Amino acid sequence: MKMLLLALLSALPALATDLPGHLGLQLYSLRGIPAWDAKLDEAKTLGYHVVEGGSLPAGVTAPQYLAALASRHLHMVSMHVDYDRLVRDLPGAVAEAQALGVAFICTPWIPHEGDFTAAVADQAIANFNRWGAAFHAAGITYCYHPHGYEFQPQADGATLFDRIAQGTKPENLSFELDVFWAAKAGQDPTALMEQYGGRWALMHLKDIGQGAETHVYTGKAPSSDDVAVGTGAVDWAAVLHKAASEGIRWYFIEDESEDPLQNLPKSLAYLKSLDR
Repeated sequence: MKMLLLALLSALPALATDLPGHLGLQLYSLRGIPAWDAKLDEAKTLGYHVVEGGSLPAGVTAPQYLAALASRHLHMVSMHVDYDRLVRDLPGAVAEAQALGVAFICTPWIPHEGDFTAAVADQAIANFNRWGAAFHAAGITYCYHPHGYEFQPQADGATLFDRIAQGTKPENLSFELDVFWAAKAGQDPTALMEQYGGRWALMHLKDIGQGAETHVYTGKAPSSDDVAVGTGAVDWAAVLHKAASEGIRWYFIEDESEDPLQNLPKSLAYLKSLDR
């Protein structure tokens, strides 16, 4: 099996065969570390050079944060910004992203009560098109990160993710594919990339445990479902092959398991091994 995996990866385009050079850490993985600068210390210790972060910590300026990154030889290429912040202060979010020099902004969740509905999706579509146009004008790619609730089948056989993808302009909205949450919702990540080719800019590398419940449309899962990359049910050869052909720009390991500090080194070592 390992020989087959290596053979498949050896045939991939340059982006995938140089995976370590396009591989970073989503800092949410270090949520158990309270201090923002200690998170950066840990990212460096773990061997990362690229990170995906969030909005600036309270009381920290963009120059201070950039200096902290530089002193640790870290570079933040992408950041998550909450939906509600963009509702309240789109210009401020654009200015912060510009000050930090990130190439990508991603919204990870659409607020909703109970089931995710077409009405909520339609409001998000309008917002995404407006917000994406503002980021596009600033030279930044705006993305949405599905969490699984968008994939619940509708009466017409489509999903509300289909509705969002079809209702937004490609120049205004790209997507960040979280492999775990796609699998949790019963989706095939490679099929999603095929269906919406050209829309996927970023990827969260996250594995789902063998035998974990799927076709779950809540965006929630037991932390035990999240396992070190390469130890779960995901066919990484197929996923990375397709990601390379779709031009995924950056891959971020994100760990939402019970013990991320134990799993993150395993995930990184496994993914680096695929380049040998």
